[in-house]
Amino acid sequence: MATGHKLPDVNEISFSAPLGWLAGGLSDFQKVMGPALVYGIGLAAISAIFALGILFSGQASWLMVFAGGFIFIAPMIAMGLYEAGRQLEQGKTASLNEMLFVKTASARNLAYLGLALLVVYFFWTRMAQLIYALSTFTLHETVPEFLTFMVATPEGHAMAMTGTVVGALVGVIAFSLVVVSAPMLLDQKSDVFIATVTSVRTVAKNPAPMLLWAAIIAALTALGIATAFLGLIIVFPVIGLASWRAYRELVASPSD
Repeated sequence: MATGHKLPDVNEISFSAPLGWLAGGLSDFQKVMGPALVYGIGLAAISAIFALGILFSGQASWLMVFAGGFIFIAPMIAMGLYEAGRQLEQGKTASLNEMLFVKTASARNLAYLGLALLVVYFFWTRMAQLIYALSTFTLHETVPEFLTFMVATPEGHAMAMTGTVVGALVGVIAFSLVVVSAPMLLDQKSDVFIATVTSVRTVAKNPAPMLLWAAIIAALTALGIATAFLGLIIVFPVIGLASWRAYRELVASPSD
């Protein structure tokens, strides 16, 4: 196990490796379909409630911020799915209770990682507010009004392009910090510093395949959100289980 301040070795992977993780995640989903579906339903329901709250508050522009922020915090919400993947690897099957109340991860380190992601998310929300404010003097209270502004006006086009670029940059930072660190905290006796540094090293060593993996996660998550969050019932558990496989292939085990 990773002890003290020793960093584990990081493996070099092929460009197509993320496709294998996704296929493995789908296979694992079928093995724990019952609890995984409950996990996905709970997440989709909570996400839908937040989205409806934003809609009824008359702040339609915040829907884009919420959708982008979901990707930032999703790895932390998936801890139960990493636990399911870990147990499947050992020939066991995790129960819903074990997925909801993960016992093997350090609460303090998880809290530090969650706080770091929260800071990144708050930075993104402030940047999104600034970009929106600089793009228009009109407050768009409904989704159709906001979408019309974004799609049919030059100012909306500029806002969308700027927001996409800034969101992508912030997303890469968040992805690099957490893609390996969250499951690593579950699996090994390492602190949040070692886990996040290891996560960044995996991205730096495998930029092309990790970019592909980030694109797959973003595309599937966007699809899940676009289906009124119903798609997340399946998409989120599959991505979570696949992320465990990604971690196991990227980070060398102590015996390697």
